[in-house]
Amino acid sequence: MNTLSLVGGPHLHLAQRLRDIAANTPAAYFGIVLGLAGLGGAWRAASLAWHLPAFVGEAVYTLAGAVWAVLVVLYALKAILAPDKLAAEVAHPVQCCFIGLAGVATMLVAGGFVTYSPGAATVLFGLGFLFTLGFAVWRTGGLWQGGRDHGTTTAVLYLPTVAGSFVTATVGAAIGLADWDQLAFGAGLFSWLAMESVLLHRLLTGTEKPAALRPTLGIQLAPAPVGAVAYLSVGGGAPDVFAHALIGYGLLQVLVLARLAPWIAKAGLVPGLWAFSFGATAMATAPVRLVAHGDTGAVALLAPVLFIAANGLILGLAAMTITLLARGMMFPSPAGQARA
Repeated sequence: MNTLSLVGGPHLHLAQRLRDIAANTPAAYFGIVLGLAGLGGAWRAASLAWHLPAFVGEAVYTLAGAVWAVLVVLYALKAILAPDKLAAEVAHPVQCCFIGLAGVATMLVAGGFVTYSPGAATVLFGLGFLFTLGFAVWRTGGLWQGGRDHGTTTAVLYLPTVAGSFVTATVGAAIGLADWDQLAFGAGLFSWLAMESVLLHRLLTGTEKPAALRPTLGIQLAPAPVGAVAYLSVGGGAPDVFAHALIGYGLLQVLVLARLAPWIAKAGLVPGLWAFSFGATAMATAPVRLVAHGDTGAVALLAPVLFIAANGLILGLAAMTITLLARGMMFPSPAGQARA
C-alpha cells in the first residue's frame, strides 16, 4: 500500500494540477493568440513594404499556432474535467463574450498556414468560422432579450460579431473566398457602428468602471484598425479615403487610451492587458500595408512608429506573461487563490 502510494502520488498530483490548470483557463487567454498572430501579420506586411526579414513574421505565427494548440487542449479539458467552471463562464455577462475568441484565434492561425498549405488552412478556417458564427448568433440572440446589468456593458461586446466578422473577412480574403469576405466585412462594420454608441453611452453616463474591468478598454482600440485591415483585405489594399479614415479613428482611440493609462494601470499586471494587443498590432499592420501599396504622406510617416510601438507592446506583454507563469499566477490552483 505504501509502495503504491509512493508510485501513484506524483502521478496523482500531476493529474490534479493539470485539472486545476484546465479548470482555470479562461477563454480570454485566446486573446494572446490574437496579439501574436496580429504581430505576425504586421511583420509579413513589413517584409513587403520595407524588405524586413520574412522569417520573423513566420516565427511569430508559429508561436501563435503553438499557443493556440495548447489553449485548445486546455479548454477542451476544461469542458471535460470541469464542466461546472465552463458553465459558470458561459453564464457570466462579461467573461462569456471571450469564448468567441476561440473561433477567431482559429481563423487567424489558419491565416498563418495559408502560404504553406492552402487546403489545411481552408479546413481550419472553416472550423473557426463555424464556431465564431454559431457563438455570435447565440450570444447576440441572448443580448437582444435584454435584462442586462448596465455595469456589465463593456468593450467585450465587440468580440462575438465585430471581431469575428472582421477576422472572417481578412482571412477569408487571403484564402480566396471571393465576395463572401465582403459580406463578412459588412457584418462587422455595421455591428461595430451599432455597438459603439451603446458602449460610449455606458462610458459617458454610467458609474466608474471597476479596476478589474479597466483592461477590457483595450478592446475599444481594436474595431477601427482591425476593420481597416479587413477593408484593405477585401478591397485589394489600395490607399483611399476610407482606409485613412479608419486609421485616423484608431489613432484617436490610441490617444484617449494613453491619457487613461494611469487609471487603467490600477488593475496591475494582469493577463487582461492582452486586450490591447490585437488592436495595437492591427494599428501597425494597416499603415504598413498601405505603404506596401505605395501610400505616402502621413501614413508613411506613422507606419514605422506604429510598427515599433506594436513590437514593443507585444514584447512587454510576453515578458509579463512569462513572469506570471513563473510565479504560478496564470493558472492559480484553488489553494493558491485562497491564500491570495
